[in-house]
Amino acid sequence: MPRFAANLSMMYTEHPFPARFAAASADGFEAVEYLFPYAYDPAELRRLLDDHGLRQVLFNAPPGDWDAGERGTAALPGREAETRAGIERALEYAAVLDCPRVHVMAGLLPSGATPAEEARHRDTYLGNLTWAAERAGAARVDLLIEPINHRDMPGYFLNRQAEAHAVVQELGAHNLKVQLDLYHCQITEGDLTTALRRDLPTGRVGHLQIAGVPDRHEPDTGELNIGHLFGVIDELAFEGWVGCEYRPRAGTSDGLGWLRDYRGAHA
Repeated sequence: MPRFAANLSMMYTEHPFPARFAAASADGFEAVEYLFPYAYDPAELRRLLDDHGLRQVLFNAPPGDWDAGERGTAALPGREAETRAGIERALEYAAVLDCPRVHVMAGLLPSGATPAEEARHRDTYLGNLTWAAERAGAARVDLLIEPINHRDMPGYFLNRQAEAHAVVQELGAHNLKVQLDLYHCQITEGDLTTALRRDLPTGRVGHLQIAGVPDRHEPDTGELNIGHLFGVIDELAFEGWVGCEYRPRAGTSDGLGWLRDYRGAHA
């Protein structure tokens, strides 16, 4: 049975961030993820997890200047020192939060990048990931890379599952894995059942995420047959977590009928 983690950056936004931990726990979540922890002291986040019986299962490494539109730096030539300092900071948080996974965002390609420029970005990406995987491995943390669709994030360096798996295979680090977001995958590629059956058995997928398509609301809204996909995940005995990275249409708790129905059918 899939294990679900509440994404506190998108869910429970009707509450201040620290209060979201209690709200998620009250709705029966046992784990949480979110984009970035760095506005808070790690000891404070540790206390919130412990107070509400929650596990931290994922967060992102520093992404550069997010408010200015940056979406990661790992594939940006000339930003290697910043990227690596960000990895070190993320691993410090992971140690306090006992978080086993950190997502490393690649960044945006410049508009009209030539093949030569794209190759330079890829070389930078591979170099940073090689360094980061070694550092994270010593801390027993998995690094994740995620293909993101161009509609939500125009110019993002990594878009397709095959690209991400090729990077993981090329580098060969045991703790470098793919974050498979079914929302992004559906928009970019579709054929989700095939993607799950092809990629989960490889062991290269370290985390799943879900949301309804096309509007990124509850996963039972829109064009996905989420019950079928949960069945496929269950059939493949995926042992990781499924992050609920969606924007509720109204109150978060009121929109959890999909989860209550799933739990009731599998009690």
